[in-house]
Order: sequence, then structure tokens, then C-alpha cells
Amino acid sequence: MERLSKIAGHMMPQDKGFKVAVLGAAGGIGQPLSLLMKINPAISELSLYDVFNTPGVAADLSHMSTVAKVKGYLGPDQLPAALAGCQLVIIPAGVPRKPGMTRDDLFNINAGIVKGLSEAIAVHCPTAWVAIISNPVNSTVPIAAEVFQRAGTFHPGRVFGVTTLDCVRAEAFIGELAGVDPKQVSVPVIGGHAGVTILPLLSQASPRPPLYAAGIKKLTVRIQDAGTEVVQAKAGTGSATLSMAYAAARFADSCLRAMSGEPGVLEYAYVHSSVVPGVPFFSSRLRLGSSGVAQGLEALKPELMGSIKKGVDFVANPPAPKK
Repeated sequence: MERLSKIAGHMMPQDKGFKVAVLGAAGGIGQPLSLLMKINPAISELSLYDVFNTPGVAADLSHMSTVAKVKGYLGPDQLPAALAGCQLVIIPAGVPRKPGMTRDDLFNINAGIVKGLSEAIAVHCPTAWVAIISNPVNSTVPIAAEVFQRAGTFHPGRVFGVTTLDCVRAEAFIGELAGVDPKQVSVPVIGGHAGVTILPLLSQASPRPPLYAAGIKKLTVRIQDAGTEVVQAKAGTGSATLSMAYAAARFADSCLRAMSGEPGVLEYAYVHSSVVPGVPFFSSRLRLGSSGVAQGLEALKPELMGSIKKGVDFVANPPAPKK
């Protein structure tokens, strides 16, 4: 508990703190995530929503001696009150993966859940930052964005697919291979949040994993298939819930730090993007500001294009030789 408190202890103090909602708070991810949110000192009010058991989860967490006040909301009739005034909404709601299921198998159920929750967010806290965990993230984030667009509340810099777990796994695996503390490992992971769309840039990892080409390929596949590894290990009893809760809490902490005005907050997330032409959503490194995404990889493009043009022009129109 002391270590977890220290994770959030660097945050800038707030006069009132933030109101944060966890939608799907009674589930396998929602409960440990709610626990981690309860110990975050930047949160003054923690709103827990689900269609079952939230009063019990809220009562349990309310006995913890931390600053956040906790209230549970049960069922669609109480969803408006759960969302009112929220600055950050985290959505782990939905069914978990089971053995043999892909993220796409979850789509028909979880798509409807995310759509309904997004419609409520658009009405009751339209300016909130929204962090989506519900799989398949590659599809549920565009669903939420489309709902917000139709409602006239879409802010591209405030709707995130949480891909932090891919980064966390890469850090853990490389830390183990290199024999270093995973907290000292940095690994860019871009693309999406399913299978081959998860692209760890191991050549840019720090420290570099001590592997040759075959080992790099094996590690890449392990990072991409890590969710399946957990599903199989749990033998039909669940999916990656605890590590996902940890990753989501880390991402939420970054969001709250940025909202507080802390400069230089960097994260990876799946967002509306123009990084890859023709691909409207993409996960890449983002600089978060108090109003949402302050800078993504798009910011590099004008300077990079200028540098490229300068090189091309040099060949096309070389300077006169010196006499």
C-alpha cells in the first residue's frame, strides 16, 4: 500500500480534487482498478457504476483511510448521477475474454455496452476525458468517437483507448531478460491493441533487450499474445484483470497529472490520429496537457517534411561550387 501511495504522491495538490467514474466497477478489472483509484490523492470523489454489486464494492472501499469519497451507482437509472460532474471516466465495462475467444469475438456484446455508456457521457459529462479499456479497443474507441461526434461533443484529444498494458508487459518482459528493475525500462509500443496491431519498437527500448533477431521476434510475439497467455493460464476462469487494472491506474494517474497542469506528461494511447494516412485511429506517444492531448506524432510532421524537402532541393538545385 505504501508503494502504491508513493506512485501518486508526486501529483500536484488540488484544492478540491477530481471526480472520477469507473464504469464497470464491480467486474474483474473494475474492482482492483477502483481500489487503485481510491488511493490516488488527486481524486476527491470516486463514482462507481455497474449493473450489479456496486453498493457492496463502494461500501468495502469506503472503509479505506484515503481521501476519496466513494459512492456506488447501480443500473441505468443511476448512471446520470454517477457521471454528473466527472472530469475523468474510465470504462472497463464488458464481458472478459475466455479460452478460444479473440477480441473480435467480444465485439457484439461490448460494442453495445460502450455505445450506451458513451451516449450517457455525451449528455451528463460531455467535457470529461474518457479512457476506454473495454475490448476490442481497436473498435470500441471508434464507437465512442462516433457517438460523441453525432452528439456534437467529440474532442479528439480527450478520448483514449488504454494501451498502457502493452507497454507495461513490454517493460516487465525486458526487465526480466535484462535483469533490471522494470521501472527503469522504456519501450515504445505503437499501433493498436490486438495481436499483430501491437507493435513494440524493441530497437528503441532502453535498455536494449540482450537478444539477437530470433529472440527479438519471439519477444515481439510474446508481447502481442500476452493476453492469450493469461487467458490460458487462468484456464477458463478469466482474463488479464489485475495487470490491466494496474496499467489503467497508471494511465489514469497520467491523465490527472496533466489535468493538474503538470508539464511534460507522456503516455501511449490509441486515439484519433493522422499519423498513418488512411488510418484514423492509432496508438503512439502523446504529450498530455491540461485540456487533453497537447502534442502527438503529428507535431513532428511539418518539421520533418521541411527537413526532407531541404534535402531533396539540395540535390535538385545544388549550391554553386566554391571557387
